[in-house]
Amino acid sequence: MADGYHHENLRQSLIDAGIKIINKEGEENLSLRKVAAACNVSHAAPYAHFENKEALVAAIKDDVIGRFMSKLEAATAESATADEAIVAMGSAYVSFFSKKPDYFAFVFGDQNISAHLKPGKEREDDFAPFLMLRRLYLAHLEEKGLERTAEEQEIELIRIWSMIHGMASIACMKGVKTSFSWNDPEGRLIF
Repeated sequence: MADGYHHENLRQSLIDAGIKIINKEGEENLSLRKVAAACNVSHAAPYAHFENKEALVAAIKDDVIGRFMSKLEAATAESATADEAIVAMGSAYVSFFSKKPDYFAFVFGDQNISAHLKPGKEREDDFAPFLMLRRLYLAHLEEKGLERTAEEQEIELIRIWSMIHGMASIACMKGVKTSFSWNDPEGRLIF
């Protein structure tokens, strides 16, 4: 057994190894045995944290989305307006994934993201960051006194998300070099 971890962070080490294995070999090739080997621990060690592969995948998803949501919430917490919050959220979205491209590949690989665009209807299975963006967008309309049809709202919302998500996607690409930092706290890259 390697000394590169402490028992209190083995669970996180297994999650991080799982992300790398899924991104490299696909979820179908993930196993608790492989994450154990990647962490240099016994084959039995992961079972102290995860019942099976499905539990590991669920934990990976919860961990990544939880970290992502924490960053988005922290970024928008001090915003005085919905517009400021949307820019802060977009900047945090791009910055988070530019620092963690493995997370981007995992979340937007095979993880079945749901994002229903219909205004006023939130579904339990909707992607939490998308729900946050939709709420901010609706607050923006209210603050500005703007009236949009349901179709116009859907189109504007998907445009905003596409722009932010597209920038995050580019930031995660290997070999893309830019003259600016993806970690722009003022959101100049977003809007």
